[in-house]
Amino acid sequence: MAGIGLGARVLDVGCGRIGLRALEPNLDITGVDLVAREDYPGPFVRADAAEGLPFADGEFDLVYCSSVIEHVPPPRRPAFAAEVRRVARGWFVQTPAFSFPLEPHSLLPAAHWLPVAVRRRYWRWGAAGDWEEISLLRRRELEDLFGPASPERVGPFTKSWVCVKRPA
Repeated sequence: MAGIGLGARVLDVGCGRIGLRALEPNLDITGVDLVAREDYPGPFVRADAAEGLPFADGEFDLVYCSSVIEHVPPPRRPAFAAEVRRVARGWFVQTPAFSFPLEPHSLLPAAHWLPVAVRRRYWRWGAAGDWEEISLLRRRELEDLFGPASPERVGPFTKSWVCVKRPA
């Protein structure tokens, strides 16, 4: 979808323990996460994208960011998105859809549609474990940050939104 090949430099923002490397082990991928990942299998930088990344403008061909933006507090999202757009010539940003009836972290029906006070109590019944403030995005919210979004569907439902800008 992103139109990159071998030799492209990719930054995996919110990489977790292995991230994109699990799917594309032959790409030149640098991982970035909020917490240290000593076991990350490749170059790694501990950083908060909303605070700034230690890379030059356009240093990467692509930023890959899968299921991360919903963990960024809404007031910090514009700074996060600006930094993603600054460090790469293209991006692949995916996030679960607010409209999908199953909250994807807890696997609880409609959890994300509840007020936070109610959601916090309901959360303990789900698969996510400890409470985490997650704010799923609507299509327009994601498009305001990264441009046109395409749906990923499960039957008649939009499961997630994907914004892709191919490197120029």
